[in-house]
Amino acid sequence: MRLAWSPPLLLQLLAAAVLVAGCSGHGPAAVAKPPPAVQRQVDCDQVILQVNSGTLSGARVVLGVLSVPPAYLPQVLGGGVRPWRYSTKYGLTVRAGSPPVVVSVPQAWRHRAAIDWGGSGIVSSLRVLSCPGRGVWNSYGGGFWLRSPSACIPLVFQVGRQTATRTFGIGRRCGSRAAG
Repeated sequence: MRLAWSPPLLLQLLAAAVLVAGCSGHGPAAVAKPPPAVQRQVDCDQVILQVNSGTLSGARVVLGVLSVPPAYLPQVLGGGVRPWRYSTKYGLTVRAGSPPVVVSVPQAWRHRAAIDWGGSGIVSSLRVLSCPGRGVWNSYGGGFWLRSPSACIPLVFQVGRQTATRTFGIGRRCGSRAAG
């Protein structure tokens, strides 16, 4: 049997391929794997925007140099690639000239959640390098990846010897005790 490839059919197939590539963030041929234990490095050439404040759009400043998403992120997108079927996008912002920043999903959560900022790919830990600038904050695109449609995800942030943990409600509100 031979298929007839009419222009409208080709346009629909192309639109579907673009939609799949945009949702997964890795193109239509990508296969998602559990996040590697290796820490990925995010270089300065991955900065997508510079802003004057770390508290725009409800973001929270952590350890004085890192601006992270709000505690509640209601919008969750489906259509990811196994095992990371669900995602939510929200940038990560680091004060220019700050020391390097490490962002990690705790070991106990790595089979349920992953992160992807600054072109790191889907990982459990990443290190954002110190990037130059004066009086600005450098923003990196990305967000969270989940196996389930909602969760209360803890992330650990480290700058030098200081660490802080913040919880993110992805698709659900989290109480003071964030359970998965």
